[in-house]
Amino acid sequence: MQSKTTSGAMLEAMREKPPLVHCITNYVAMNIAANVLLASGASPAMVHAAEEAGEFAGIASALTVNIGTLSTQWLDGMQAAAKAATSAGKPWVLDPVAHYATGFRRQAVADLLALRPTIIRGNASEIIALAGGESRGQGVDSRDPVEQAEESARRLAERQQAIVAVTGAVDFVTDGARSVRIKGGSVLMPQVTALGCSLTCLVGAFAATVPEDLFGATVAALATFAVAGEDAALGAAGPGSFAWRFLDALAALDGEALDARARVSIA
Repeated sequence: MQSKTTSGAMLEAMREKPPLVHCITNYVAMNIAANVLLASGASPAMVHAAEEAGEFAGIASALTVNIGTLSTQWLDGMQAAAKAATSAGKPWVLDPVAHYATGFRRQAVADLLALRPTIIRGNASEIIALAGGESRGQGVDSRDPVEQAEESARRLAERQQAIVAVTGAVDFVTDGARSVRIKGGSVLMPQVTALGCSLTCLVGAFAATVPEDLFGATVAALATFAVAGEDAALGAAGPGSFAWRFLDALAALDGEALDARARVSIA
């Protein structure tokens, strides 16, 4: 059921040979997402123009697509990059931010799903709705607990033949057959803009490092965030001080500590 390579070994491998991660993410997330990847040991590139996104996706080791601040031009770049990544055999991660909010977003995410993302990461409301259920999501905020999204995640994983990660108080990862939960993090994390979007990029970085084990890579990324979140919360007075402490915690975390402290259980 578990990966043969530990999360800590994956983290060390990523730092030894930093992967180039093509991140098409939203305006709000670009800075923090790039810093999260740098602190973790990967190399981020924020490339979204349709004129170059496809070409760049063929160069990068993995692609991440986040529809947070969607536009027609950015969607063209997302589709070009996803097609190129698939053609080149590179893993790509879809973050369907508030895909249920408008008709434009619903169509955009349907078109992207048709391009077969290898990993899908979202909050509980996003995953429930993506699987065809009724969610209580409002805008980018999840109003559903992760446990209520677990069956939806399994169905979505089977339908898409993809890894699905539901993130929240306790994260859940499934490929339709295997499932695990990851505990950790901090209640301050949802109060810092774009940490979830940054996690999507980190999932891409781990997927680039171990493309032969995308399930294990996804778990490793979420476990890394969970442990770093716990560390950052120790001295934080609020979300402002938590934000910079979180980057420091990511940079300080090593493979041995990750393996010793990650709380991953079979679901």
